[in-house]
Formats: sequence, C-alpha cells, structure tokens
Amino acid sequence: MPRATNNPASRARRKKIMLAARGYFGARSKVYTVAKNTLEKGWQYAYRDRKFKKRLYRRLWIARINAAVRAEGLNYSRFIHGLAEKNIGLNRKVLADLALNNPATFKAVVNAVIGKA
Repeated sequence: MPRATNNPASRARRKKIMLAARGYFGARSKVYTVAKNTLEKGWQYAYRDRKFKKRLYRRLWIARINAAVRAEGLNYSRFIHGLAEKNIGLNRKVLADLALNNPATFKAVVNAVIGKA
C-alpha cells in the first residue's frame, strides 16, 4: 500500500506562503524555507508595530497639546490636571485636533480650565 502524504494540503500550505512572499528580493521570494522565515519575521514586526503606532500617536498628541497650551501661558501637566478637576472629558486625540484645526475652540477649553470667563 502506498504512503499517503496528503499532497494537496501540503502543496496548498507551501503555495500560500510563496504567494505571500511575492515581491521579496532574491531567495526570499523563491525558496520556501527562506520565504517562510522572512514572512514570520515580518508578521512579528507587524504585530509589534501595531502596538507601537498607538504609542507614537499618543506622543504626537501630547506634543501638539503642550505646544498649544504653552502659547496660552500654561504647561501640559497643569492643563491635563485642570481638565480632570473640571471634569472636562476630552481625550488627547480630540484636544490635539482642536489645537491644530480649531484654535478658538481650544482657547475656550484652556480658558475653562484656567477659570477665565
């Protein structure tokens, strides 16, 4: 009795890897084991950097808020503390967008934190 290798499934598995590796340079797109290693490493980077992207954006928002608040004579930490005290529930993404695209509204938020009318 011949040995069964389930050839269609294993070929499909290899083909899936080779199709995903198209466009890579040299052996990375031609040799199965090299392509598999390259793809796995790329998937690791992609997973890690999806998390890192969130950190980068938060850093950007904080820098934008800080720059806009300093123009109003305040610093970032005092501004965020004031927001919490006044129960103003705007997150950093929204605050950074206001600071960049709608300075008048952002100034009104800063004045609400400071206590000016």
